[in-house]
Amino acid sequence: MIVLGLTGSIGMGKSTTAKLFAEAGVPVYDADAAVHRLYEGEAVPVIEAAFPGTTENGKVDRDKLSARVVHDPAAMKRLEEIVHPMLGASRQKFLREAEQSGALVAVVDVPLLFETGGEKNVDAVVVVTTSAELQRGRILSRPNMTAQKFEGILARQMPDAEKRKRAHFVVDTSHGLDPVRAQIRDILASAAKMQPRTS
Repeated sequence: MIVLGLTGSIGMGKSTTAKLFAEAGVPVYDADAAVHRLYEGEAVPVIEAAFPGTTENGKVDRDKLSARVVHDPAAMKRLEEIVHPMLGASRQKFLREAEQSGALVAVVDVPLLFETGGEKNVDAVVVVTTSAELQRGRILSRPNMTAQKFEGILARQMPDAEKRKRAHFVVDTSHGLDPVRAQIRDILASAAKMQPRTS
């Protein structure tokens, strides 16, 4: 089975691209959704112990946790040390199940794939991109998003140009869904000819 890592900066259209991979019959692992599950399950007591007062009613309060770690690199690192191993375990389980189901290609959707060194764990990387103007417009139209917040998120992400340079495949979401579907078909055709890296 070929494992594609799907990534892209905020507002590039990565979630939509992930849905279109799923629509094409590819199993997709959504790292953000997995974090949501952890924040309502096994990560809760560990996060409360590390960051007292950031959980409520048996769930992590994402706003409180974010406020605690967003401007504190040491706290962010501590949070990552808690969450990343749990995420790794859930991703391995997903990939085992995808392979057992007979899937030829699986996609792992990881927003910070390059930033966390995750490209080493996939056979090829798909980077989703769009123009800076479209990206900015998409993000600033989100509820509770400010220009300052947007700049802060961008500062933590590898620049789009660098991601595109490192990608095996680039999907441009600037022109609507049909061109993206066509790009996905091409990627899946190429993936079918690839050799999986030996794990």
